[in-house]
Amino acid sequence: MQVDAVLVFFCVWLAGTAGKMVQSRGHKLETYKQSRLRRDTRMEGGGGHKTGSPIYKRSPDLTKSPMTKSEQLLRIDNHDFTMRPAFGGPPIPVGVDVQVESLDTISEVDMDFTMTLYLRHYWKDERLSFPSTNNQSMTFDSRLVKKIWVPDMFFVHSKRSFIHDTTTDNVMLRVYPDGNVLYSLRVTVTAMCNMDLSRFPLDTQTCSLEIESYAYTDDDLMLYWKKGNESLNTDDRISLSQFLIQKFHTTTKLAFYSSTGWYNRLYIHFTLRRHIFFFLLQTYFPATLMVMLSWVSFWIDRRAVPARVPLGITTVLTMSTIITGVNASMPRVSYIKAVDIYLWVSFVFVFLSVIEYAAVNYLSTVQERKERKLRERLPCTCGIGNPDEMMIDPQITGYGSMDVNTTGNYGMPENGGRQEQILAQVALNDPQIANRVKPSRGYVNIWIDTHAIDKYSRVVFPGAYILFNIIYWSIYS
Repeated sequence: MQVDAVLVFFCVWLAGTAGKMVQSRGHKLETYKQSRLRRDTRMEGGGGHKTGSPIYKRSPDLTKSPMTKSEQLLRIDNHDFTMRPAFGGPPIPVGVDVQVESLDTISEVDMDFTMTLYLRHYWKDERLSFPSTNNQSMTFDSRLVKKIWVPDMFFVHSKRSFIHDTTTDNVMLRVYPDGNVLYSLRVTVTAMCNMDLSRFPLDTQTCSLEIESYAYTDDDLMLYWKKGNESLNTDDRISLSQFLIQKFHTTTKLAFYSSTGWYNRLYIHFTLRRHIFFFLLQTYFPATLMVMLSWVSFWIDRRAVPARVPLGITTVLTMSTIITGVNASMPRVSYIKAVDIYLWVSFVFVFLSVIEYAAVNYLSTVQERKERKLRERLPCTCGIGNPDEMMIDPQITGYGSMDVNTTGNYGMPENGGRQEQILAQVALNDPQIANRVKPSRGYVNIWIDTHAIDKYSRVVFPGAYILFNIIYWSIYS
């Protein structure tokens, strides 16, 4: 019994001690909460900050409150955003400005260009107005764009276009308290550019990027450049390998579709001038050198057939290769380009140099044939062909003295026609020989200086080609 009484007394003592500890801890916690509450109350009353401190308590702003959803603040669920703002009233004005980031490629073959730009729209939608005391605007990404009305802009005559999506969709929506909206997106577009290549590669091209609303006519949407020509801004670092960008400018026109009506259309025009140096190195200089190389044959002996014929054929084939290479990188247009005129005229000069040698060789062959026939008709001219025995009387031939080696060198450039003249004089001064030669027509005029054709070609060909170059560059430069 005594042991039981001691245990009961010990349990009662432990229970009393634990109760006092809990009561004391609860009192301490309550005291901390009360002190923090009193401190917050003093801060709201203006006495919570130190004297001279620049930090002041800002008034609460609902746009910064994490408890307020943007859809609730903009009252998106309370309006039908499938309709344009002020539906049934006057057309809504939508201002546009563009920042050109880069002009990537210009293709003559596909007749198009590729441009990357920032496209910004400005309009007012009172359905998106919200109360705000200090915050000037709210900025959103592409997720909110799908829930409100935005202008349905598209690029006329575009082949490909896309909105950049790295790392997220490059779309920005900024809403102001009064309902003004800024909608910006980063776009790369490939659009058609009708080029006139009649002066290629000495040409200047003007391309246009056209922006238009797809669904809304000018009765519903008035599209305009927000700041006129200053609405178009370009990066100073934009450059192209083949073109010099001369200027950008903007215009506005109305486009009419017979089935839907009139639409406002915005134009971005840019003028490009082609760099000529690349084509000088790759096309004009090689063609000119080939023409000059064909003139070398005029200084080669006309009897050196293995030297002159391959030279002419090589220059002709090289010119054909140059023409084929240039046309392979160009569209198949139905008119003549400036480079075509130069290359084909150069090709004609090279071809005529080959024809010139063919004419010289043919006339030389005819001359030899006539000389051979004349020798056969002369009865006592067996020694003419023998340089060691040839000696002609001055009374017969009309020549005082003669080197016997002269007539033996037929065809040499120095005295190519000397032998022919002697044979003709012999045939004419001897009555017996003249009577035999007379019935045969043409033996009196058998002398043809084929070497003179090469001499004239050395002057005529370069002179004509220089004249052509003067006229060509004066017209196209």
